[in-house]
Amino acid sequence: MLLDENTKDSQLVKAFQQGNVGAFDIIFKKYSTKLYGFALGYLKSKEEAEGLVQDTFLKIWENKRKLKAESSLKSYMFTIAYHLICRNFRSKKNHNVFLQEKDWVGTDILNLQERLEYKSLLEQVEKLIDALPEKQKIIFLKSRKEGKSSKEIAEEMNLAPGTVDNNISAALKFLRSRIHPRELTLFLCFIIEFQ
Repeated sequence: MLLDENTKDSQLVKAFQQGNVGAFDIIFKKYSTKLYGFALGYLKSKEEAEGLVQDTFLKIWENKRKLKAESSLKSYMFTIAYHLICRNFRSKKNHNVFLQEKDWVGTDILNLQERLEYKSLLEQVEKLIDALPEKQKIIFLKSRKEGKSSKEIAEEMNLAPGTVDNNISAALKFLRSRIHPRELTLFLCFIIEFQ
């Protein structure tokens, strides 16, 4: 079967997983420009946006065995890209600014259904965060919304760094256990490492 940019993503994923490097090249051609525009809109740097696209496709390559043909490849890639952007902003101590400034309305990269699903998920996650034990909630928000490291939180709250890490892990476990499996790929801002 001849593969090109009109080939369904599910077929491209299957071919890629079977060792067809050409399928990977087609996926790159199909989505690299969109990912670049997405990244540039947030990072405001051509070099950083280009690097993020490369990092995203490197993740795709490294995790090709984990790809599921029946799942949305586009959502999977934008999830990776979004995670990398979050990590970038956390490292710059600007994660909270990023969260305040993000605006899905008007972007033609993600369709309306995906934006609505994301908004619904964000509201669901915020409700779940409110249900966390008070200390765990404070630690989690300092980590995710303020972009603080475990060491910084530990010093600020007079706790051992291990205690901070345990609270963050417990909070993540609680949230993941209550998010529908179908929505896990949209569970973006609150994950430390993309598995």
